Amino acid sequence: MMKKHLIILILLIISFDGVSQTQQFFDAPFGGGGGFTPGWSFSNVNPLNNKLNLINMPQVAKKGIFTTGGGGFIYIGFVPGLRIGGMGYGGSTSDNSTITDVGGHILYNTETKYAIGGGGLTMEYTLPFIKSIGVSPGLIVGGGNITVELYQNGVNNGWDGLGLPLGLHNTLNNNFWIIAPTLNVDIPFYRFLCFRIGAGYNFTLGENWTLNNGQSFSGVPSDFNGRNFYMQVGIFIGFFSF
Repeated sequence: MMKKHLIILILLIISFDGVSQTQQFFDAPFGGGGGFTPGWSFSNVNPLNNKLNLINMPQVAKKGIFTTGGGGFIYIGFVPGLRIGGMGYGGSTSDNSTITDVGGHILYNTETKYAIGGGGLTMEYTLPFIKSIGVSPGLIVGGGNITVELYQNGVNNGWDGLGLPLGLHNTLNNNFWIIAPTLNVDIPFYRFLCFRIGAGYNFTLGENWTLNNGQSFSGVPSDFNGRNFYMQVGIFIGFFSF
């Protein structure tokens, strides 16, 4: 008897799955999932580079920063088309240079590291008049961070000099709140796999710059901040019915 019920259940699942490829079973988008979301973030680093140029430090590339992260969502059901979830991302870039004297002898090495990160709660609404794919404007509410690290290292480092000023290291840190309008397009494959492409813009609130071990830091140009435009793609695994 148990084997008979199992066979009937399998046949029902196969039948449901076959029909689901040709019919829309839900009046509103349904399902959820999560996955990996690499992307590219573009920030205004011109004010930082102007300062770095004055102090003979390597500048940050203006082409943007590759980021990696993840996210997920689920449709809440009682509000058709509304889904909630979460996301996070981070990325960094660095550049090195060598300072020499007039004779070409190396005086010291320098390095600039620039890193960004963020994440938060996502709220999106999938447009009901577009079928087969999910087109979802939305909003992210969360927090973010910028870190700038400056290194100046000597070339004659050794054990005997440990404890002496062999090099210099300063870290600037900026924490802030994020409110980001977004637009994501999700293209499902066989209901259980989804390709995503999306974009958003981070508006920031409450930016707080500190130096090294939490020391207050002032005078940062207002246009050097956490606001940035980003793009992302991704592969999500779950169940998707748009």
